[in-house]
Amino acid sequence: MTTRRESLFWLAATAVTAPAARPARADDAPLRMVATEFPPYTGSALPGGGVACEITRAALREAGRSMTLTFRPWARALLEFQRGDHDGVIGAWRSVERERTMLFPPPLGILNQVGFMARADRRRRIDDLAALRDLRIGVVHGYANPPRFDAANLPVEGAVDDLANLRKLLAGRVDLALIDKGVGTHLLETQLRGFAGQLVWLPPALSEVPLYTVFSKVRPEGERFAAALGRGIGDLQGSGRLAMLLQQGARWQ
Repeated sequence: MTTRRESLFWLAATAVTAPAARPARADDAPLRMVATEFPPYTGSALPGGGVACEITRAALREAGRSMTLTFRPWARALLEFQRGDHDGVIGAWRSVERERTMLFPPPLGILNQVGFMARADRRRRIDDLAALRDLRIGVVHGYANPPRFDAANLPVEGAVDDLANLRKLLAGRVDLALIDKGVGTHLLETQLRGFAGQLVWLPPALSEVPLYTVFSKVRPEGERFAAALGRGIGDLQGSGRLAMLLQQGARWQ
């Protein structure tokens, strides 16, 4: 099954045609939004559905719109969005492939930062990746990693997920763990709370990618929805509320 980060980096380029005609929707009907489980950014167990969902909801409210929220596995969320079951997807990265079928309003203010975590007693410089060739780097099976990391051709050891990867780091089975900073922080605040002081994030990130809420380019109402979200994000920025939401929900940034 395709993993979340792999999907984000390498969403398959599928041919998308305009969906079949559907009954007209009232202009004030709630937008049907979909997201996937990717805590702390999006998640059904998170307050408000996660910081990306909270920002999207607040921005739409600023534009006089409301929304409903459904959670689906990533591949299913995209498929249902493409066939018109949802009006927008919360939590996507921009790419040339996606721009063919998706509209990208201004980003949500969230940067996905992918880089290294290390044990606090074994920090080291990471700016020269070639100097890390003598280390064991923990990665997750199936994840598509930053191009700069892959180009360095470092020795890696796979894990089933990010939680397992950090546990291997704690046990000394790997020297560094490649992970999204927000995901790592969230795991240390939840499943690994008792070990929070033993692991640290090593700046700088290898990759920083803005997170978006997207709408359909092939559906006539997509432009209107994207414009509404864009206006709302602008209002949130101008009032300082976007910074407040990020401070509350994205403390690792």
